[in-house]
Formats: sequence, C-alpha cells, structure tokens
Amino acid sequence: MARVALAVGIVLTAVGMVAAMHDDEAESVKTLTVRDIVEKVDGKETTATAVEVTIQPGKAGVSHRHPGPGFGYILEGEYEWGIDDQPTRILKAGDTFYEPAGCLHRVSRNPGKAKTRLLAWVLHPRDVKEIVIPEPKK
Repeated sequence: MARVALAVGIVLTAVGMVAAMHDDEAESVKTLTVRDIVEKVDGKETTATAVEVTIQPGKAGVSHRHPGPGFGYILEGEYEWGIDDQPTRILKAGDTFYEPAGCLHRVSRNPGKAKTRLLAWVLHPRDVKEIVIPEPKK
C-alpha cells in the first residue's frame, strides 16, 4: 500500500511540476502510466512515467531537466528540440529523441501552424519527488 501511495504522489507531483512550467493554453500534459521497473538502474529502484504532451502552434515550454533518461516519439506535427549545447533540431511525426539524465532540455517548442503531440517516457528513481526540474532563470 505504501508503494501505491508513493507512486500516486510521484505522479501528482510530476503532473503539477509540468503544468506549472507551461501556460495551460500553450501546452497540456497528460500522464498515461507510471510503472515500477523490476530491474534496478545504477543500483536504484526505478519507475517509468509516460506522458502525452500537446503543444499549440508557436508555443514553447521552459528549459528544464529530468532526474533520469527520457525518450520521446512525435505523434503529430513538428517539434523543435534542443538539449545541452547540441544544435536544435526540428522533429516531425514518426521521429524519436533521447535525453540523457540531467541534461538541459533548453528548447521545447512547436514551430508549426498545427498542434504538436508527442509521447515521452522518463525513467527515474522511485524516490524522486519531481521528474521535471525547471532550470533557474539566469
């Protein structure tokens, strides 16, 4: 029962953090699933959280980091994506991306004229309170 309560707490915190990062009219985030992983990652008990992100045309999220690796799949539209000091890329429906744990996700934007939808998975330690960590403004 304690594990279920912890998982629910992590999901609610994650959804709250993601929602706080974005203008509700610009971007929406829907948690699809939260699953405990049997195998340990780097010796730590791990959870996988999947979300569907919808971004309105011309809108963007704030720079952030994740406490574990992230994987994404573009369902529809275009997605401008940039991490760390790597060049920004425009991804289209059917493209995938990978973000190493802790990297700076500095660009997350819809450059198109239609909505963008993507599926994202983050693998993270079970005990983390927030899976989206906004980057402090400089």
